[in-house]
Amino acid sequence: MSARRTAILEAAARVIAQRGIRGLRVEELAEEAGVSTSLIYYHFRDRAGLLARTLDFINTRAEHYTQPTTDPDTDPRAHLEEMLLLELQDTPAVVENSTAWGELRSTAVFQPELRDQLRTTTDSWNNYTSNLIHRAQQTGRATPDASPDDAADRLTALVEGLSKRWLSGTLTLERACCLLRGAITAELGP
Repeated sequence: MSARRTAILEAAARVIAQRGIRGLRVEELAEEAGVSTSLIYYHFRDRAGLLARTLDFINTRAEHYTQPTTDPDTDPRAHLEEMLLLELQDTPAVVENSTAWGELRSTAVFQPELRDQLRTTTDSWNNYTSNLIHRAQQTGRATPDASPDDAADRLTALVEGLSKRWLSGTLTLERACCLLRGAITAELGP
């Protein structure tokens, strides 16, 4: 990806996190990114294309900061717990990413063109989580009677909800992490 395209996507994530999607104006984005509006249209064709690529960018960036240090082959449950908890970090990149992700998720209610892409991204996250749960069951680190797919859906949805509550100031980060740890235990056993 070109440096200018990356700068535009970084600026788009930042603007969405600060002002929401309704506050995303191409002219202001161009100023924030230090490029012309015509360059934005050249790279992304239209606003919908810009939003779609920004969602990809946010997802890819999240994959980098949610890389656990625990080896998934050695301890898939610890890897899973660490991966989910890394979504709840008080760092500028995570706060910006989580805020923008929540905004894009909410906007999909009113902009159906974002739904397929969000579904694909969510399915990928759920599938990876489900696979880790299944592997944890095989190693005796998770209750064998839990449905990996159902548990994955509940846990990833909980992470998103806890993130929104934390970012909106209705829940402390410590409480959000505590609730997530408790949910993992409830889903997978002690």
